[in-house]
Amino acid sequence: MFFFDIATIMWRDWIVLRRRLKKFILSRLVTPVMYLVAFGWGLGRSIIMTSGSYLDFLVPGIIALNTMNVSYMSVTGVHAERVYHKSLEEYLSAPIEPSAFVLGKIFSAVVRALISTALILSVAAIFGANMNFFSSVSRAAEFLIVVVLNSMIFAAVCFCAALKVQTYEELAQVNTYLLMPMSFLCGTFFDTTELPPLARLVINFLPLTHTSRLLREGFDLSSAIILLLYAIVLVWLATRMFKRLSA
Repeated sequence: MFFFDIATIMWRDWIVLRRRLKKFILSRLVTPVMYLVAFGWGLGRSIIMTSGSYLDFLVPGIIALNTMNVSYMSVTGVHAERVYHKSLEEYLSAPIEPSAFVLGKIFSAVVRALISTALILSVAAIFGANMNFFSSVSRAAEFLIVVVLNSMIFAAVCFCAALKVQTYEELAQVNTYLLMPMSFLCGTFFDTTELPPLARLVINFLPLTHTSRLLREGFDLSSAIILLLYAIVLVWLATRMFKRLSA
C-alpha cells in the first residue's frame, strides 16, 4: 500500500508533466546549450586541461547543476498548494502516508531531472563531448545513482523551504542564497583545488561538490556516503515538517 501511494502521487504529477512535456523539453534545452556554447566552445577553446578538453570537463558539471535546479523547481508547487490552494491539508486527511506523499513528490522531481539529464547528454554528444559515463555497466549504474541522489537532495530542500516560507519571494531567496552560490563554486565550472584552503573546506561540505566530483571522476566512497546522508536527512526532515502541518 505504501508503494502504491507513492506511485499514485507520481502518476498525478506525470499527468501534469505530460500535458506540457514539449514546453518542458524546450525550456530544459536552453540553459545547457548556452553553457556549452559560451563555456565549452567559447571560453573552453582558450583553457588547456591536463587531460581531455574543457568541454569534457564541463559536461559533468552541467549535469550536476541542471539536476539541482530541475529537481528544486519541480517541487515549488508544494508552496502554492500550502499557501494559496490550501490543499496540503487534504492530503494529510486522505488515506495516504505522509511519507509516501513526500517521496512521491521527490521521485516525481527525480523523473524530471532524469529527462533533463538525457537531453543534456544528447546535446553534449552533438557538441562532440567525450563522455565516459556509459563506458561500463558499473559506471552507468554509478552515474544513475549519483543523479538520483542529487535530485532527491534538492527536491527535499525545496519541499522543506515550501513548507516554511510564506511567499514566492522568500522561496526565490532560497535559490539566490543557497543554489546560486553552489552553482558556481561547487566544481561545476572549475576545479575546486584551485581555491584557498578555507573556501575549499566550506565547499567540501556542500552536496553539489560531491555530485560534480562523482560524475567527473567516478566512484568515491566518502563522496557517495555524504550524498546518501544528505538525502536521508533531508527526506526525513521534509516528512517531519509535512506531518507537523496537521498538528
